[in-house]
Amino acid sequence: MRRALLAVAALAALLAAPAAASSPPAAAASAQPLRVDADAYYLLGEDGAVLAARNAREPRAIASITKLMTALVVLERARLADTVTVARRAARVGGSTAFLRPGERLTVAQLLRAMLVASANDAADALALHVGGGSLARFVALMNAQAAALGLADTRFANPHGLDAPGHLSSARDATLLLRHALGVPFLRDALARSSVTLPGGRELPSTDDLLSRWRLFLGGKTGHTARAGWSQAGAARGRGVTVYGTVLGAASREARDAALRALLAWGLDRYRRVAAIERGRVYAEAETGWGLPPVELVAPRSVLRTVRAGTPLVERVTAIHTAALPVRRGERLGRVEVLARGRPLASSPLVAAEAVSEPGLAGKALWYLRETAANLWGLVA
Repeated sequence: MRRALLAVAALAALLAAPAAASSPPAAAASAQPLRVDADAYYLLGEDGAVLAARNAREPRAIASITKLMTALVVLERARLADTVTVARRAARVGGSTAFLRPGERLTVAQLLRAMLVASANDAADALALHVGGGSLARFVALMNAQAAALGLADTRFANPHGLDAPGHLSSARDATLLLRHALGVPFLRDALARSSVTLPGGRELPSTDDLLSRWRLFLGGKTGHTARAGWSQAGAARGRGVTVYGTVLGAASREARDAALRALLAWGLDRYRRVAAIERGRVYAEAETGWGLPPVELVAPRSVLRTVRAGTPLVERVTAIHTAALPVRRGERLGRVEVLARGRPLASSPLVAAEAVSEPGLAGKALWYLRETAANLWGLVA
């Protein structure tokens, strides 16, 4: 009869764990120092780890990063196909615009893309007035309620577009959390990755985001610039199987902002390593077979690669058969290995017999009984 045995969990440092032959040599994360030329920044890993921060909770103007919240509120209360009539008040707003005309009719989807891609302030006001029933104050109240629901404790909005206004403040930390939430919405994720948007009449508006065309790992984000906010941006990048999210606030120029955000996100990606959490062919346990035969080795049939943050401890938990009933077929499942990272499942795999083991015949069993009897008798005499 087969009996299960829970092996003792083994704790090992992430980068000290054995790696597949094709993997790079195990090593600590890059020692390159982080250099970000911005007044404030915040960097968040996919696993929720805060990887870097400076003045991250300091209330600051965030300019058009505000439009991420505007988009979230609009999507909750309007359909993409709804038609919006541009109010005269919206068409008069200053700053970056889509050159909307009073009375012009566009869909919610078209205005959202104009607002997010080209950072159009008139599109933001048109949407806010539509959803707020003609009242910007009513819409802004919805924005602040949503900020509280998302845990953006440093944030208070005063308008839907992000132009400087008394009390219109957020933080690098809150802007990063807002971006991460927005990228979880398919329509917004698509819009933030667009290099341009075309409106009725053939108006093509380019994106304000330079990193989209300059860095292949960049997923998209939202830029912002005002006198109080400086040059700012929230964005995300994906590499090595993980996504990192970051915000830089108060850079000195557009070029400095782009360089700062790219440096921040690239440094964040470098905190993670691709490792063989489970290794093909490695012996994780042995199962007895009886009749004096050697134990059968239990191995993983394939490697499982995972990306984990450097320094993360891994725990292996092996459940395996203690005694296997013969015959054993090669590749027969006789156990399982699980790998945990900070208590959460990271990878798992069945454990299979490395070789076949046949059941001995009558002669073999008789010889085993004879040897056992002789050994027992000798034990009594000794």
